[in-house]
Formats: sequence, structure tokens, C-alpha cells
Amino acid sequence: MQALILAGGSGTRFWPLSRRSRPKQLLALENELSLLQDTVQRLSPLIPAENVWVCTNERLASAVREQLPDVPENQILCEPEGRNTAPAIGWSLISMPSSRRDEVVAVLPSDHRFGDAEGFRRTLALAAEVAEGEDRVMTLGVRPRWPETGYGYLELGAPLTAADGATAYPDAMEVASFREKPDVQTAEQYVESGNYLWNAGIFVFKGATLLRHLGHFEPEIGKGLEAIADAPERVAELFPTLPSISIDYAVMERLRDIATVPLDCGWSDLGSWEALTEVIDPDEHGNRARGDTLAIDARDNLLFADEGQVVALGVENLVVVRTGDTVLVMPRSRSQDVRQVVDRLKAEERRDLL
Repeated sequence: MQALILAGGSGTRFWPLSRRSRPKQLLALENELSLLQDTVQRLSPLIPAENVWVCTNERLASAVREQLPDVPENQILCEPEGRNTAPAIGWSLISMPSSRRDEVVAVLPSDHRFGDAEGFRRTLALAAEVAEGEDRVMTLGVRPRWPETGYGYLELGAPLTAADGATAYPDAMEVASFREKPDVQTAEQYVESGNYLWNAGIFVFKGATLLRHLGHFEPEIGKGLEAIADAPERVAELFPTLPSISIDYAVMERLRDIATVPLDCGWSDLGSWEALTEVIDPDEHGNRARGDTLAIDARDNLLFADEGQVVALGVENLVVVRTGDTVLVMPRSRSQDVRQVVDRLKAEERRDLL
């Protein structure tokens, strides 16, 4: 099995720690390894480093190579321009030797977290078994732990039946539909029903199968990828002409026979500073801390010192982040609003802080 890790994002929700030159996937948030390094390490021994491919960009390529010395350098792919996940995945697949893309390929984000790595590998291996045996596109969904409105959902269908009528795939299910991010009431109904999973954006398929679907549903992308395969030296010219569309919209939501295996492995997309409080153990007063920090008469704060020291005195429910050039202070409840800061800095052309 091959692994394709998507690592070209420039996430803003962990600003000021996350910057254009050091986005979220390159950060060490929970331990001493970056999220990207954790992603590769989590795959082993199921998928060793020599079977890992990383789709990134020229701006991040040097840092990615430095963080992943065991991944062959020619398997760190630099897309010429960000065109969303459908073109990125398609181009990465045609960049592999045909013998590799004919195998099962797992596509994973580079910046997610799993508490149970062994459980994740077991689930991934089952999805790969189905993808190989049934030539199905598989998506991994996460059993919801609360009525989240920030994630898409997968509606479960019937248990998966093998084409030969004899092979059993425990826990594999048909996907009845993809559902967009719901409102609170709908999310509560989803969770109470027990028939929905969070969409984790992890897919498993034979590479050739996915390319066939992509060409069928998005002919313009399919023809563009064929042109690039025929003339790789023209990739910088042709790739930017491909439609910008996500793999969900381009393929996954249109497939009638997509299936899933539920994940229950302590998953988090670590989408904000507040989400980090779920994975850092608190002290006796509920404070979570990384780096050189000191909390006195303070409760339920997240303190993160990338450089220097952070001291919290007599405060509650704050996020305090210190980097080499910036200090961020905000209520934990406003963690999703960090994007407003980044937008303001862009408007003021403060490129030194982006």
C-alpha cells in the first residue's frame, strides 16, 4: 500500500505560531514531533517511509524534506499551484510509477491527530482490504463524540456485502450520503441516531480506480492530467488550468458505491487553539501548558510559549501564545476567530507577521 499525504496547506487557525513558512502541519503542538512527522510515523509499519508520498509546494518543500529524511526525495511532490484537493490528488497519482498507483493508495491529511495509532492502522488495513478486494473507494469516518457543527457527516447505509457473497468485511458499511456541515439541532439528531460519522477526509482506493472516476466526473481535470502525463515538462503550464475543486465535490459525493470503515481512535483535526486543550493534559487547576510557562492563581487556561516565557496570574479561560515576535491573548471561546486577526494583518499588508 502507498500513502499520499497532503501537506500543502497554509492553515491560519494556529496563528501566531502558524505562518506561511511554517504552517500547522510543520508544528510540534502535542509532543516533540510535528504533525507531519506524526502522520508518517503513525503509518509504520503498515506503510513504511519508502511507500510514502507527500504533496506540498515549493515554499514548504525544503522544510518537508528536512522533517522527513526517510521519505525518498523524489516522492516529495511540489504542485505548481494550489488548485484544491482533486487536482492535487490526481496529479500526485500520475506522478507515481504505474506499478505504484495500481496498488492501494491511502490519502491522508498531514495535520490530524490520533490518540490510538495501532487502532488507526487496523482500521486503515481493513479499508485497504476492501479497496483491494472489491475495487471500492473507501472513506474513513469518525464516530462522533459530540454534535459538532464544524464537520461534514457521512450517513451510514447497509453493512457492506462482498461481491462474491462469501468474503466478510467486519464493520465496513455503505455510505448512503454525504451531509454538509449541519446546524446544532441537526447535528444533535445525527449523533442521537447513531447512524452518522464525521467526515475525516481520509480515503483509500486503487490509484488507477480513482483516476478513472476523476476523469468520468470531471472530464476537464481528466484530460488535463492526461496531457501532463504525456508531457510532464509542461506541468507548470498545464496544472494551473485545471478546475479548482475538492475531491469530495469532484468524486466522493457522486459515487454510488463508496463505503466506509468507522474510526474510533481518538481523532481530532486540531482545528483551533481550543481543540489543543483536548490533547494536552491539564494541571490540578485545569491549565494546559507547553513550553516555559508559569500559572499562579489561574484556571482553565491554555498557555503556549514557543519562545521566552508565558506567565498567567489571576486569569481564567484564556489562550495565551508567545512566539518570537508576537503575543496572542484571547478567550478560549474565541479560538475560531483567529482568522479575523490574519485577515486584518493581510489587509494591512503586515507580511512580517503572516
